[in-house]
Formats: sequence, structure tokens, C-alpha cells
Amino acid sequence: MTNINPSVPIRRALPGDASTLAALGAATFTETFGHLYPPEDLLAFLIASHSVDAWNRALSDPQRAVWVAELPDGTQIGFIAVGACKLPVENREPTAGEVQQLYVLERHHNLRLGTRLMETALEWLEAQRRTPMYVGVWSENEGAQRFYARYGFSKVGEYGFPVGATVDREFIMKR
Repeated sequence: MTNINPSVPIRRALPGDASTLAALGAATFTETFGHLYPPEDLLAFLIASHSVDAWNRALSDPQRAVWVAELPDGTQIGFIAVGACKLPVENREPTAGEVQQLYVLERHHNLRLGTRLMETALEWLEAQRRTPMYVGVWSENEGAQRFYARYGFSKVGEYGFPVGATVDREFIMKR
């Protein structure tokens, strides 16, 4: 794959990025999926998954790694989080890795940062010997499914992903 748009730097997230990642994570999730959920379910999910505390835990976990895409002025516009696989995979390999989150603000999708973030994260997972690799993707997000398929992921299962009281049907994809 080509190194697309190198003018937007990608760097490993630092502990000091927790508050910015909390805001970016909440913004990108809401922008992408917010219309699907009752406000109370969305809020419960954002508090659990995109609070500063949640990001502090993620950034201090030695089993995880997070990268951010930043504009020259320091504005973060996308991120990817990876680590040890936490998906409910039957007979999961102890070395399995997972692409846990990949989001870019919609107005920056034309920069194709998802490709660069994904390549960076896959290289790290491979270097950590985190194989095979898994990703959970919403069953109705066909664009994301095609994106992951380009990297060799294919559907191997399903599970319920809670967003507040709502439970989404998610596909588990493996590479």
C-alpha cells in the first residue's frame, strides 16, 4: 500500500493526549453512529468508552497502542487503537491482536488517513507478534467491512456490542 498524504503526521499517542482523545473519540463516534441510538444510550456509551479516564487507562495499558493523526496546528483528526484481542472469540489464540478502534473525522476522510493509521497499527501488531488479528465491525457498516477485507480480514463470527441499553449486531473479522 502507498503511504498516502504524508503531510498529515501520525504519531504514537502519549498520556497527555487522553483529554483530546476523549473529545475526538466522542466526536467521531457520534458523527458516525450517533443517529442510531437514543440519546441516553449514546451518552452512557460515550461516558464508558470515551471519557478521559477511559483514555488514561488505554494509554497506560502496555498491551495497547494508540496513534493519532494531527494537522500541522496540532489538531487531532483521527486515531487508531490496537492491542490484545478482547473480542468474544471461541478458542481465541493467546497471542491474538485486535484493531479496537479506527476513526477519522468525516470532513477529513478525503485525506485517506484510515489507510495510514491502519498500516501503522498492523506493523505494530506484527512486531508485537499479536497474531492472528481480529476486528469487530458493525454488521451494517459495509464500507468498513470492505476496508478491512482489503487488509485480509474476513468474517468469522458475530457478537452483540452494547451501546447503552442498545445491543448492535457486530461481525468479528479475522486476518
